[in-house]
Amino acid sequence: MIKLKLRSPFWFLQLCLQRNPVHSMTRIHPFTSSTFANPANLSSNRMLDSLSKSGRIDEARQLFDKMPDQDEFTWNTMIAAYARSGKLDEAQILFDEMPDKSSITWSSMISGYAHCGRGTEAIKLFWQMQFEGAKPSQYSFGSVLRACSVFTLLKRGQQVHAHAVKNQFDCNVFVLTGLVDMYAKCRRILDAECLFNSMPDKNSHVLWTAMVTGYSQNGDGVRAMVCFRDMRAEDVPANQFTFPSVLSACAAIAAHEFGMQVHSCIIRSGFVANVFVGSALVDMYAKCGLLDSAKRMLVSMEVEDVVSWNSLIVSSVRQGFGKEAVSLFKQMRERGLRIDDFTYPSVLNSFVSVEDIKSAKAVHGMILKAGFEDYKVINNALIDMYAKLGSLACAFQVFNSMTDQDIISWTSLITGYGHHGDHEEALKVFCQLRTANIDPDQYIIASVFSACAELTVLEFGRQVQANFIRSGLPSSLSVDNSLVTMYAKCGCLEEAFQVFFLMPVRDVVSWTALIVGHAQNGKGLDSLALYDQMIMNGIRPDYVTFVGLLFACSHAGQVEAGLHYFESMDKVYGIKPGPEHYACMIDLLGRCGKINEAQELLNQMTVKPDAAVWKALLAACRVHRNLGLGEIAAENLFELEPRNAMPYVLLSNIYSAAGRWADAARIRSLMKLRGVIKDPGCSWMELNGKVHTFTVEDRDHQRIAEIYDKVDEMLFLIRKVGYVPDMNYSLHDMDEEGKELDLAYHSEKLAVAFGLLSTPPGAPIRVFKNLRICGDCHYAMKFISKVFQRHIILRDANCFHHFNDGWCSCGDYW
Repeated sequence: MIKLKLRSPFWFLQLCLQRNPVHSMTRIHPFTSSTFANPANLSSNRMLDSLSKSGRIDEARQLFDKMPDQDEFTWNTMIAAYARSGKLDEAQILFDEMPDKSSITWSSMISGYAHCGRGTEAIKLFWQMQFEGAKPSQYSFGSVLRACSVFTLLKRGQQVHAHAVKNQFDCNVFVLTGLVDMYAKCRRILDAECLFNSMPDKNSHVLWTAMVTGYSQNGDGVRAMVCFRDMRAEDVPANQFTFPSVLSACAAIAAHEFGMQVHSCIIRSGFVANVFVGSALVDMYAKCGLLDSAKRMLVSMEVEDVVSWNSLIVSSVRQGFGKEAVSLFKQMRERGLRIDDFTYPSVLNSFVSVEDIKSAKAVHGMILKAGFEDYKVINNALIDMYAKLGSLACAFQVFNSMTDQDIISWTSLITGYGHHGDHEEALKVFCQLRTANIDPDQYIIASVFSACAELTVLEFGRQVQANFIRSGLPSSLSVDNSLVTMYAKCGCLEEAFQVFFLMPVRDVVSWTALIVGHAQNGKGLDSLALYDQMIMNGIRPDYVTFVGLLFACSHAGQVEAGLHYFESMDKVYGIKPGPEHYACMIDLLGRCGKINEAQELLNQMTVKPDAAVWKALLAACRVHRNLGLGEIAAENLFELEPRNAMPYVLLSNIYSAAGRWADAARIRSLMKLRGVIKDPGCSWMELNGKVHTFTVEDRDHQRIAEIYDKVDEMLFLIRKVGYVPDMNYSLHDMDEEGKELDLAYHSEKLAVAFGLLSTPPGAPIRVFKNLRICGDCHYAMKFISKVFQRHIILRDANCFHHFNDGWCSCGDYW
């Protein structure tokens, strides 16, 4: 037998250890022990090694304690066993008791701390090792670099890098691979690339895998694929770690053709049966939109893998195949697969697209039975699902049952309330969020601005904007768009345009918000000019843009322009007109007295007329007193919206204006018989953070006596400059004096009187009304603005009216 002359009994460690220093060391030690150690310990050491690797830690410890002569291998094996199993306290006690610690001992402890999520302790131990005079090995460096990678500790990693250079490990492949991985994980991919390119010998598949993975995880799918191609060109074999990384890169950029080539390499390399590789293939095909290929791959897998099923469900939901996702979920249950906390959120999301609240509640019951009721990610998915399906009570119940709501929980609830029109509740929940000292994100801020826009609570919206600016959070396109909309819907066009002007990026939503805002504020011609600017800026209009544009034409009386834009929708932009566009066109023609043309357009509609179309026609009939067509429009609305009081009220008003009091009474009786309740007209204004609401002939306000006196003063003064009450808007059969009193104390007049009493001289008065402003109040407001020298901004159900110096922005066309 030939004996080798060895410079060190552990010289061959460098030839054997590649990836896991703890595992490799415990495998190598039996050989070293049998060669150099006391032969009496050989059998015990082998038994100790076997017990520790099989997870029988307590038995291993009993054997360790009984061994009379514990050598270095014995101590290292026991310490590594404790470290691998996460029993770091026991490992630390043995480590402290060990008489002579080698670099293997230190590396075992460093690796154990890193593996158990205690990166800081791992790094501290690395520096303590050198402080006590122990020289680090390549495996010590590998372990500490792994800790820096896992916890993205860039500065610590750079210090270790400098120490590696100082100790002449900067050319060691094992250490350099750790450095490449560390820099890549810390988002310094260029540093990782520089180190990779500086290496003369790149035969290590671990090194190439680290680089491919780094590119993939840093979002550079193209470079990951190029690196994989170069790896193949260098004849470096890929393994079960390389293939998932390059497949992930293919999935990220939908490079399905390259992914198919990788699939071929996997088959030739014999890794197709590997569960991780198979799961990555399913994920790649699914994310590339090749769901059939993903299913075939899933079926062909030898091992049923929950991760693969989850990938397919997630991709099905994202691509709009909600029914397919639900079907896959059912198949998972039938096959007896363990449904985990990643499965449930995806399948809950699928119920939103299929609108199946019954099945959604059944899955909620399964979640409770399976014991997942405390999982935050599942609860957030439940809140989001219930909110999107309109079951806000269920959403709030889940939210309220959570012991620790995060920002996603709050966001789902607030956006859910806003999406379903409960804007007041959305703001209440937002206030609770602020009380809980949780900082809102951009999604919540955008939802709150939208809610403020719908409720026209300008001061509240301004406070939210100020807090958002102070928070230092960067704005986003959705936040800016919502802010533009809020200011526009609150009648503050200058502020809306200022936000719009300062936006770094503007999309079609930004322009549309400004176009609609100007139209609603009586500046229809400015809306048309903004549309021209949008086209010149290369922004293509969408479906909603044309709704705003035709709305602007309608309120500005621009018949020819409206017809031009309506025709250009399909001819120029390929957008088929919908009911909203026809409603705007019928409103435009009807307002201009072109009732016959409006009726002709209605008969030519390519889509079925909805309630908005008939409402526009009925409103035109009211203005131009076309009783016959008005009756047809009202009858259609009775069928389409049987619980809506609007058609009853408008038809009754048409009869009253025509002096047909008996027919007006008949319609009101019919309305009562059918149980249809009319929303009472009310006006409100926001003052010092409080909303003051008024109804017709209101007597509930604490300053009502002052308000009535102010109304009487207003009417007295404006009569002196020419105001005469318009009795046509008193819709009750009574004498002239009774009709005049009936008009005097409408809710908008009471609100303006309160504004005159409560705001400084010359300050604008902002009033909001839930219904359309009556003609007499509109006429009176023009005189009030002139006599009292006030800018009165009144938003009704249809648009804004800016009364200034005896004029209204709508041009008496609303």
